[in-house]
Amino acid sequence: MKRSRFPLVVLISVLVFFYLPILVMMGDSFNASKFGGIWSGFTTIWYSKLFNDRDIWNSFLVSLEVATGATFAACILGTTAALALRRGKLKLQVFHNGLIYTPLVVPEVLMGISLLLFFTFCHIDCGLMTILLAHVTFCISYVTLTVLGRLQDFDDSLLEAARDLGANGWTTFWRVEFPLLLPGIISGGLLAFTLSIDDFVISFFVTGPGATPLPLRVYSMIKHSRNMPMINALSTILMAVTFACVTASHLIKYISAKKQNKNGHV
Repeated sequence: MKRSRFPLVVLISVLVFFYLPILVMMGDSFNASKFGGIWSGFTTIWYSKLFNDRDIWNSFLVSLEVATGATFAACILGTTAALALRRGKLKLQVFHNGLIYTPLVVPEVLMGISLLLFFTFCHIDCGLMTILLAHVTFCISYVTLTVLGRLQDFDDSLLEAARDLGANGWTTFWRVEFPLLLPGIISGGLLAFTLSIDDFVISFFVTGPGATPLPLRVYSMIKHSRNMPMINALSTILMAVTFACVTASHLIKYISAKKQNKNGHV
């Protein structure tokens, strides 16, 4: 019986739909023309202008600072929340669980407006701190759920064994529980960092003078900049960095697995 080629056609169509615009964007970053679709020769002038544009790099530093701070705070608070949700038996846990899921289901526009109204009510001027607090608010949920997934397969007998051997609660957590939860914490932290550095809607409502994240800077350039291909150059660099990080991660994983197999054979 001849196999149908329809699944292959669908797969190729989906890949072309997702990745062809990215390839076109990367190609336009080397296009001498300011207008996409019209090839006027190869050039790297847009990269030169990009590296000399202080506003873009200041916005990138703002996004990096906010994402790093939000990830660090979310990992601490999210891990604590996950442990409390798993161990707690009080009726208050139902309310706690609802608070964790709320940022995931509430539209970002509504969340951004709510945070803006809250900061205005508290007479807090919008700026770097308000962006950081807003990002921590929605990043906590992702870290909590990731760590909770790790806790589902956790063997509590390991903690009991540590206590039987004389370890107190603090030592048990740092020497036994934390190393086992670390992969989940790192996964949640990476997810929180990605969502924070890429956020636009919530940042749009809570930003202020002197604290413009990179997504808002790119949006402003799309509306007003005369050097549109600089956005293509910036996007190409971000894609290259992302691809390099993913490749390095796979190489480290491959080398680690190879060493384990070698030690196992020995």
